[in-house]
Amino acid sequence: MEKAVLMTIGDEILSGNTVDTNSNFIAAELKNIGIQVAQIFTISDEIDTIKNTLKAAFEMGDLVITTGGLGPTRDDKTKKALAEYFNDEIVLDEVTFSYLKNYMERRGRLEILERNREQAFVPSKSVVFQNHFGTAPCMMMEQDGKLCFSLPGVPYEVKPLIKDQIIPYLKEKFNLYYLHTRIVSVVGIPESILADIIEDWELALPENLSLSYLPVGTRVKLRLTASGDNESALKEQVEDEIQKLLPLVGDHVIAVTEDKIEKILAEILTERKLTISTAESCTGGELAKMITSASGSSKYFLGGIIPYATEKKIEILKVSKETVDEFTVVSEQVASEMAKGCQRLFDTDISLSTTGVAGPGKGEDGNEVGTVFYTIRINDKEVTSKLYMPHLERLDFMNFVSQKIIQDLVGLLISE
Repeated sequence: MEKAVLMTIGDEILSGNTVDTNSNFIAAELKNIGIQVAQIFTISDEIDTIKNTLKAAFEMGDLVITTGGLGPTRDDKTKKALAEYFNDEIVLDEVTFSYLKNYMERRGRLEILERNREQAFVPSKSVVFQNHFGTAPCMMMEQDGKLCFSLPGVPYEVKPLIKDQIIPYLKEKFNLYYLHTRIVSVVGIPESILADIIEDWELALPENLSLSYLPVGTRVKLRLTASGDNESALKEQVEDEIQKLLPLVGDHVIAVTEDKIEKILAEILTERKLTISTAESCTGGELAKMITSASGSSKYFLGGIIPYATEKKIEILKVSKETVDEFTVVSEQVASEMAKGCQRLFDTDISLSTTGVAGPGKGEDGNEVGTVFYTIRINDKEVTSKLYMPHLERLDFMNFVSQKIIQDLVGLLISE
């Protein structure tokens, strides 16, 4: 088994009201055990649509995983579509009902058991994987050696079903190759030029090793993936290839292990015993959120502040009112004074500051949407930069700016 197809069922996804995070998670988990996702479908909760998509899915792969469309009522269309497609009938599964009853008892919700009783009805040929975090079980159907797993749509129910039950089941049932992946993060080289620089190295890669270019902000992640039946040999092979790559782009590499920039920063700050703080206006706390998303961040992140109003920049960070009046609040000078005030307020080795206009309207001083000044202050040295990205929507702007600042900080720390 090498290829899978994912199906997301539900009008709420098609309408844009709900973001499909399940497919991304499932695809990543399957990739880790050597199963490639050939296609992802997002479809409405209609019996004919589900059946037709199942038919197309099984023409593309040997494994189909559906999420969503499972409800507590007997007119559940996903179950009916599964039963019709696999020429089966829906019956009460006593084991599932008993599990459901215990689940309700533990939560003191026996009064709604009868309403949820319908979720214990499953196709008679299905193998049931009990849902430990919800009431809709996962059902597996098999036909001609091909598998279909039907899961609920709630992400916090999907993740443990996939990680704790389905992935172990697939690994045991099929003889799957090992996959080993490493990320090399490169900055300061545009993707097209980087491709030219490493072309000969890339063309010489062994057949079992693939390379992907993954741009993130102004960073390019080179993802090396090796497949084979010997895990330790794969790790050695990938390491050998990375050592061949480094002389070609060495000064521009900021990491060869961690993937996310905030984790790369975490390693550096922890190793050097440095502390950091943030003063954010236009990024609205996104910088602090990214930094604290790394495990162990309490060792180096001492605090952050969001002085959104100009008067709070003056009152709390001691930004000079004269500076604001002369240069406007969105300026290089204000970003610099914010960083100094932040470093003083939290008594940290490093401070980061942002001031700008995230949109959708212009700033209070007429600054254009997409304008941002940010300062990185390390001890008594600082660098202030400007970005102008009017094409980005508000949340994308906040995320991009935060990614860029942390990337710049990593670059500065490595070059010291």
